[in-house]
Amino acid sequence: MLASLKTWWATPLVGILGALLAGAAHWPLPWIIGSMLAVIVVRCSGWLIAEIPNGRKSGQWMIATSIGLHFTPPVVEEILGHFPMMLAAAFLTLLLALAGIAFMPANFAEMIQLGIRYRADVSQIAAAHSIRLVLIVLSVPPAMFLLMHLSPGAVQARPPAQWEWLGPMLAGGVLVTLAWKRLGLPNPWMFGPMALCAGLTATFDLRTALPVELSQYGQLMIGCALGSFFDRGFFRRSPLYLLKVVVFTLSMIASTFLFAWAFGWLTNMPVLSLALGMMPGSSTEMYLTAEALHLGAGMVTAMQIMRLVVVMLCAEPVLGLLLARQARNASQVQHNDSE
Repeated sequence: MLASLKTWWATPLVGILGALLAGAAHWPLPWIIGSMLAVIVVRCSGWLIAEIPNGRKSGQWMIATSIGLHFTPPVVEEILGHFPMMLAAAFLTLLLALAGIAFMPANFAEMIQLGIRYRADVSQIAAAHSIRLVLIVLSVPPAMFLLMHLSPGAVQARPPAQWEWLGPMLAGGVLVTLAWKRLGLPNPWMFGPMALCAGLTATFDLRTALPVELSQYGQLMIGCALGSFFDRGFFRRSPLYLLKVVVFTLSMIASTFLFAWAFGWLTNMPVLSLALGMMPGSSTEMYLTAEALHLGAGMVTAMQIMRLVVVMLCAEPVLGLLLARQARNASQVQHNDSE
């Protein structure tokens, strides 16, 4: 335990310093962007501070609880009313990803497991998803703030924290997470607490919120975890491959904005909410952006969850079809060479 502590004791301190500097510079989402960049800079300088043990999990637990508190009855009714549009948007995201099946916009862990199953280069899959997440976190929130002409320091009024509900929700979220994990369901620390809190919020029409300090803690843990994937060696390995990932990710972001504009024109829904819901990032980062921009955080989260479900259900069958086609083409080439 002591040996492990030596590798990560400085990580939260570096992350907090980065968050405070980002806040002073009026960056959007300073507790996730500032901490992430600070950890990346320190690691690239040669001091390989490590990821905080279970830090990302605890951060997801806090953010998932906050997300679930947005699912009030009016939000659930709005989601059900727009279900066909959300499903169509999820399939559109999948079609966009087919341009680069290796960069399928699902969750990091699930795509790693799929890569292992098909004996893909797991390090390249991890690199692609790390770059994708960082690019989206660095580009989408600032772009959204500019488009909405909002100051990153603008504070949204939050409902009061009702600890008679929040206490049991936080404790129950851990228990649901353990059950979720035992069932083999994806992303348990995110979807388990969120499902519990969303169900209770919708059932009892709660109007409460997580204290801002706990939300900042969650963002800090996630930012530090994202930053811990990078060091100088990361950027030196396969620079051409990383460049392709950057180009593909930026193209996906631009395409998502265009399709969101088209969906908004057809459905009269807010374009920026649609863009965040369709964005090939993580539901955590997109939710935080929606909350900071005072957009429909519940709708954005629901779209992100549906996108993940569609991608996870379709990724493996689509990959199987592509591999089968590749094998047929290789067999045809060998047959032609033998003639």
